[in-house]
Amino acid sequence: MLLDTASLYYRAYFGVPESVRAPDGTPVNAVRGLLDFVARLVRDHRPDDLVACMDHDWRPAWRVELVPSYKAHRVAEETDEGPDAEETPDTLAPQIPVIEEVLDAVGIARVGSAGYEADDVIGTLVRRAGGPVDVVTGDRDLFQLVDDARGVRVLYPVKGMGDLTVVDEAALREKYGVASGAAYADLALLRGDPSDGLPGVPGVGEKTAARLLEAHKDLDGILAAVDDPSSGLTPAQRGKLDAAREYLAVAPKVVRVADDVPLPDFDPTLPTEPLHAQELEELAERWGLGGSLRRLLDALAA
Repeated sequence: MLLDTASLYYRAYFGVPESVRAPDGTPVNAVRGLLDFVARLVRDHRPDDLVACMDHDWRPAWRVELVPSYKAHRVAEETDEGPDAEETPDTLAPQIPVIEEVLDAVGIARVGSAGYEADDVIGTLVRRAGGPVDVVTGDRDLFQLVDDARGVRVLYPVKGMGDLTVVDEAALREKYGVASGAAYADLALLRGDPSDGLPGVPGVGEKTAARLLEAHKDLDGILAAVDDPSSGLTPAQRGKLDAAREYLAVAPKVVRVADDVPLPDFDPTLPTEPLHAQELEELAERWGLGGSLRRLLDALAA
């Protein structure tokens, strides 16, 4: 089980009231919400291995160089963390180091790679995996990893940290009209995604993109069809795709997750007891983690 950690603690932050606070009054809603969510995942799915995948670079320069608008709207206007820091709610930012300390003390593997997003860490671990993988994320970008043949599926929270939808190839066909995770990646780059600053092909929406992929299999097939007068593309479609060639040449590298990033050595085995019990006890007392931490430890022990 691979956690897209940032997307999950964002969900926890907005799904748990900010009135959930530490003894000193600091909000810990994201911390406690994430711990409760991980406890549910462990209890309900019983993974052998669990890795909290981290964003060591939320907006990698190599992606921005290819598509300058990539996540540009999320950059904070003024920050002490540098010119390209992500805009984060004021009461969430201080909780992120607490989340990291608690995961480390529990003994849940926490893995990132310099210059890469958590998506790329997840893509690399999926490629390396020898067995079935559940990817837990609130970000549709990772639907591209779905692969029934390899047992790779996505568990996607529907509302806040509520019910999880299982996304497999059947779900992709039903919801988006594409047959695989790889086809979803092509759909995403054709359609674009305002939340990531990806322009897509102007005038080509999700349904049109799905029809193009059904007819021509993949992006390469679509581009070949643009150059083939007998391909069946309408003049409007051919014109839109032809005008977007420059974007379509670079978008695949931006949209598709990297699957070959360098990762440190780590032990993904799900612990049954805390790795650093004394440190964890001190964190629990300082931050008032109470029942949320206890539920996680009980799930691990079980």
